[in-house]
Amino acid sequence: LSLPTPPAQLPYVPQVSPMALLGKVTATTFALERPRCVFDGHADASDAVWLAVAFANASAAFRNPPSRADVPPYKQLPTTHSYMTLETAAAAFSCSAPSPPVLRVGSDTACRDQGRQDPCNGPLPSPGPYRVKFLLMGCGGPKAETRWSEPILLRTAVSPSTIDPAPARHGSAVVVIASILASLGAVLATAVLGALGAKVWGSLCRRGLGTDAFIRRSYRTHHIPPTLPQPLRPGCGCGPPGLCCSAPQPSAPCQTI
Repeated sequence: LSLPTPPAQLPYVPQVSPMALLGKVTATTFALERPRCVFDGHADASDAVWLAVAFANASAAFRNPPSRADVPPYKQLPTTHSYMTLETAAAAFSCSAPSPPVLRVGSDTACRDQGRQDPCNGPLPSPGPYRVKFLLMGCGGPKAETRWSEPILLRTAVSPSTIDPAPARHGSAVVVIASILASLGAVLATAVLGALGAKVWGSLCRRGLGTDAFIRRSYRTHHIPPTLPQPLRPGCGCGPPGLCCSAPQPSAPCQTI
């Protein structure tokens, strides 16, 4: 019997997605970059791509399963230190396939709770670190595989008992600087308010002076003394023909002596 052909070694190295994502790496999951155009030329329409997940110190001991029936399941991770998940048709990783840019590892909480036997994408039980690789499998077993990734370390949850509820104490220099800045702010605010008040007060004064002057001018017009009668000059004779200078009425005719 001939030995099975070893899978082709692909130069692609899996990595955590370089995109800016919320929750890219959490305490139980991480977002992996989706490989594209990696398996073209090696995959057939019936082939599938799997993701092998192993603890970083156990990746060297991982052995590719000879068939789908021998794929290590998720529930054996604590004992075998590796499992395979995310079975996907190879066509979904082709260059022309419209697909999401990332693969979320550890996002399926249902398989952990229900204890399913088939491979699942369950939450990762510890921070790791982990290594992953993609494996192309056909009906006759593995056909191509990528390299192992660099170690991927998950976040560690912080215990509430380790959080200090007391506010952090600042040094005396920080307190002095804060006091100086507060004082400068108060002085600046006072100066601005004073300038605005002076401007408003000056405007009101100018309006008041104009009003008083108008009232004083109007008041003088009502207290002009009446014009006194002018005395007659002595020796005043008749003025123009028909008028008498000493007559009380300018239009009275002059009498002949």
